[in-house]
Amino acid sequence: MRPHSLAEVVERAREDGDWEHHLRDFLDAFYAADGDVARQAAFIADEPGLLGLPEADAFLGGAGEHLARRWGLRMPAWVRAESRYLTTALFVPDDKALRGYLLCVSPVSFRTRLIFTGPDPLQRARFPYHRGVITMPPEHGFPKAEPR
Repeated sequence: MRPHSLAEVVERAREDGDWEHHLRDFLDAFYAADGDVARQAAFIADEPGLLGLPEADAFLGGAGEHLARRWGLRMPAWVRAESRYLTTALFVPDDKALRGYLLCVSPVSFRTRLIFTGPDPLQRARFPYHRGVITMPPEHGFPKAEPR
């Protein structure tokens, strides 16, 4: 069964160390609840505790904040804890050729934590695409091609 809270993600990760796997499963469950605002808010409401891995703890804080912002949910206070922020930049993926792009497109929920990632880092196959996706550049000003 998929985790239905970020607290469950941390609990499971403490058992096997694979927080990224559990986060992906959590996101699938979160997106399956699309449209049920109360249920989705409950997914991120409880403080998940810390794994003691600064990158993971910060990324989970960014995920909670990003989901709250993106789905118009109440912002949980735990996402603002100092332990949810890095002091050294993390690039995901860590490819020097992509760093300029990642600096530009990272959502604010991650950028403020010094996590630089793609424009929609929590996108999954189960993502509710009818809500639209974030791309970069969102408004680039290039002329549109004329239909033939």
